[in-house]
Amino acid sequence: MTYEFTPARRTVLAGSLAATLGATLVGTRAAADAPASSAAAATGPFHVVDGLIDTSDENALGLPPAANAETVTIFAPGDEDLKFNHGVVLIPFAGRLYAQWQSSERDEDAPETIVTYAVSEDGLTWSEPIALTEPRADGYTSSGGWWTDGETLVAYLNVWPASLEPRGGYTEYVTSSDGVTWSDPQPVTDADGNPVLGIIEQDTRALPSGRLLTAFHVQPGLFVKPYYTDDPLGLTGWTQGEFENQPNVPGEMSRELEPSWYVRPDGAVVMVFRDQGGNTMLKLGAVSEDDGETWTESELTNVPDSRTKQSAGTLPDGTAFLVGNPTGTKNRYPLSILLSADGVSFDVGYGLRDTDDLQERRYEGQYKSSGYSYPKSVLAGGYLYAAYGTNKEDVEYTRVPVEDLSLRSVPEQLERPTAWADSGRRLHVAWDPATGEGDSPVTGYVVTATSRSGRSVEVSVGANERRTTITGVHPGRYQVSVAAKNGYGAGEASEPSAWVVVTGRPAHPGEH
Repeated sequence: MTYEFTPARRTVLAGSLAATLGATLVGTRAAADAPASSAAAATGPFHVVDGLIDTSDENALGLPPAANAETVTIFAPGDEDLKFNHGVVLIPFAGRLYAQWQSSERDEDAPETIVTYAVSEDGLTWSEPIALTEPRADGYTSSGGWWTDGETLVAYLNVWPASLEPRGGYTEYVTSSDGVTWSDPQPVTDADGNPVLGIIEQDTRALPSGRLLTAFHVQPGLFVKPYYTDDPLGLTGWTQGEFENQPNVPGEMSRELEPSWYVRPDGAVVMVFRDQGGNTMLKLGAVSEDDGETWTESELTNVPDSRTKQSAGTLPDGTAFLVGNPTGTKNRYPLSILLSADGVSFDVGYGLRDTDDLQERRYEGQYKSSGYSYPKSVLAGGYLYAAYGTNKEDVEYTRVPVEDLSLRSVPEQLERPTAWADSGRRLHVAWDPATGEGDSPVTGYVVTATSRSGRSVEVSVGANERRTTITGVHPGRYQVSVAAKNGYGAGEASEPSAWVVVTGRPAHPGEH
């Protein structure tokens, strides 16, 4: 199997953002018009603050655009292509970005539905779609998402047998070491080595402990259950967490469906569900405090939903995010991101794609609808990527620099340090402590010496240090900068010191 790279068919800025690029991101407290039950319903493990979302604003929900958001079209079908494309999931692997989705001629979950993928070296220019599966005679296959341990790429495949009643299925996987050639499909198995009889959610990710967590919609029917495994590849060892479903249609489907999850700063895991059968347009949430082994019952929140998949996660600084369509209706537009520093109160939000930016649907099909459907997110290269199917037709993503979204602050910039050299290849540095620690105590300092030719040397020292000596420095002229770091990362480096000459000559007798 080979692929050729071709130019992306469409690249735009999200939400007509050309005029706002470079602007500072700001939160919003616009007047809300949430469902009447919202305030009373805010009893779950997370909530959106009053006034953040204005559901009467059908274009942008009252949220400001993410100023540095960029949208790229991975694939837009033409008349000769498969015109139904949905369930888009991204993952970085071996220096490339991979996109997976399901495709069919025109209708959702049609018998000829297959899983396809595309590859990009830079995230902007993508290969043509590559078939990962073939049409089945006994049902169809849909996208199950990705996982990788860094050495092997895993593609999950959701198999839906046509004869199975009530509707449900099971999960297979294929693997690749190069992203080009793939193994034969094999069943995903549980801790006893038996196939997991359930449809995997497209959200397999690692907890801080390294354990993998996702959910399966298990037979009979589609009853969602959290699952975890300590297999680094996520192929076997899957164990069902203890979770009591709220019934929806007995024997067919649970009320909770298609979850995503994030980790709170206190280490608890929060799973976010669509409410499929509770007569609300609000999200449900449940919590695990033991790495997914046991869960609270799901509770209704006040976060609006569109009864669709969502994407939740945690940024490197601990900020929790929810990507989705918090419209309070079945409209899957606009697309937004909500942010929370504590994983409980979501009080900042930005628009990723608004309604004005939504292109027209070009082809008709069963269950095709307008909007930005089923977003799933991944962190890569300093960006948060949110991938989705626009109008269940175009395969797209919107990415935002992580630094634009992080709510937890790093230490403030230090004053300019003092640097000097004596004999030999030693460079001495002294600095004043950080005056602003940020949202956690200073854990240390990063000292960087850079020569006029561009050579650099970096050392890290403890939080109580105020000076250090860099040894083994190559002779030359150097400037030195210092940055304080805390639990959320390093702050901005100080202005560089005055130039200092490192001679490399040994000390003469009597010199110190």
